[in-house]
Amino acid sequence: MNHFFEQIKGQLATKKPFVVYRKPKESIVKAILQNNDDLHFVEDYKETGFVLTPFDVTNASILIPLDTVLVTNYKKEDTLKREEIVPFDKLSIKSDKDFHIGIVKKAINKIKSGTLEKVVLSRKIEVECIKEPLHLFKQLLAEYASAFCYLWYHPKVGMWMGATPEVLLKATNQKIETSSLAGTQVYKEGKTPIWGEKEYNEQNVVTQYIQNSLKNKVNNFNVGEIESVKAGKLWHLQTKISGLMTNNLKDILLALHPTPATCGLPKKEAKTFIVNNEGYDRKFYTGFIGELNFTEETYRNKTKRNTENRAYMTIKKATSVYANLRCAEIIDSKVIIYVGGGITIDSNPEKEWNETIAKSGTILRIVLK
Repeated sequence: MNHFFEQIKGQLATKKPFVVYRKPKESIVKAILQNNDDLHFVEDYKETGFVLTPFDVTNASILIPLDTVLVTNYKKEDTLKREEIVPFDKLSIKSDKDFHIGIVKKAINKIKSGTLEKVVLSRKIEVECIKEPLHLFKQLLAEYASAFCYLWYHPKVGMWMGATPEVLLKATNQKIETSSLAGTQVYKEGKTPIWGEKEYNEQNVVTQYIQNSLKNKVNNFNVGEIESVKAGKLWHLQTKISGLMTNNLKDILLALHPTPATCGLPKKEAKTFIVNNEGYDRKFYTGFIGELNFTEETYRNKTKRNTENRAYMTIKKATSVYANLRCAEIIDSKVIIYVGGGITIDSNPEKEWNETIAKSGTILRIVLK
């Protein structure tokens, strides 16, 4: 495994693009290394590679092609103490709080007037960090086994890392799987979350949106039951959704992104409110990230892969992308953490502020350790 990370260090030292990542509840860590510093963009989502898409889909999605692919079996090297509490109060600057609460109140008034049904509002927290990026990534791996953990770099774009709990889309050939994820509670040892009407309504909005967005693009539509899922120190509500694509992958992805869980409803009006009121560019926060059109080989006969056995081989085209939440941008010795929450008619501005503090803990625990 040391050799695996040494190769990534070499890639960073020569300022060449790479991504290193691990999927939820897996032990395998993958790295994709690009052999030059060219910028590759996604045109029609028929390309193969690792994709990073911004919140604003009018901006280009970045693709890292599969020039060199490395794989290692990860073993925990560094674990955070469970009792550790990040000093959030030192980071909650009053002016930031007043500004955020102010736009939350403005959003609630818009919702009451009927202009919006829901809008997701975010903010960013900037902290100093002397840790090496790969050390931060290893700590993400150690702490967040149930999240999609990654470190992404391109010298012409920047560096991002994250531990996101939310699948945007999984597609294997024509079969797709997605989920609606909304509502947040802080995890408390030994206690099951109790959800209120606000959280159930927020989660239902996301589920209905996905159903409506994919209605004419997917057959054999199946919507599962609502369940509570744990992501690091937080609980969320989730509903799994599946079906068979009748349209192409680009149509499906752009119909889903951005979802009500990352933008709001109606989508156009919510996005306009975000752009006009948040006061900063989200860049890749609340975009999506992951594997695009990877080839997977499956053997029915698991003995030696000789010519005879290859007759039983199935080749699949697989896409697995995640909403880029619980993420941060690394710029020199600074880490910029992005956090947000869904605002509905039942929202309490003070509680919404506290929710962003709770969500920021995913990255802050790593940075401030």
